[in-house]
Amino acid sequence: MKPGMRTVAALAIMAWAPYPFAQPTPEAVSAARSSAPASGAALAGAALLRELRRGGYVIYFRHTATDFSKRDDAMKGFDDCDNQRLLSPQGRDDARRIGETIRALKLPLGEVLASPMCRTMDHATLTFGRVTPAPTVALRESGGGDYPGLARLLSARVAAGSNRWMVGHGIPFRAVAGPPHLAEGEAVVMKPDGTGWTVLARITVADWAALARQ
Repeated sequence: MKPGMRTVAALAIMAWAPYPFAQPTPEAVSAARSSAPASGAALAGAALLRELRRGGYVIYFRHTATDFSKRDDAMKGFDDCDNQRLLSPQGRDDARRIGETIRALKLPLGEVLASPMCRTMDHATLTFGRVTPAPTVALRESGGGDYPGLARLLSARVAAGSNRWMVGHGIPFRAVAGPPHLAEGEAVVMKPDGTGWTVLARITVADWAALARQ
């Protein structure tokens, strides 16, 4: 198995119809996980920009900066924004600027999916202008450290000329893809193959401005 490839266990509890693909066997699962760019496959600068324009990638964001003075404990539902941790003013500005850069760079969109939490939906809306809420188990923290829906979304192939953009949370992504932990607003560029993926780049909020200069 080439470096950077991360396969996921066959978990029958979350068969999401829009993303059918063969499940890997337990023997195919790699014990070592890392979401750092794969050795020999990492992309940056003009090369990364060229590939993003070609499409076929998953770009997973952890939501931008939030107001940590608030918690999610008292929320009564995903649309109960008054009782959730929300994007800070800086986080909202960062999400808008990232979207402006994506449009200026003419990167193909395709699917835009987000966790149904208010901060992730807001990030996606501010960045892309549209969003589809993903099933809760796919992108949001859940008990037991199992995120089979997220693993499926990260692994499902994407057609050339399109990308799958996702906005979620840091803990589920780390549980599925491994460390290092995503900073707020950081994105990971992944090439899915149907049963796993190769990590090609990590893009911080500041990195988008550098890409715009390519």
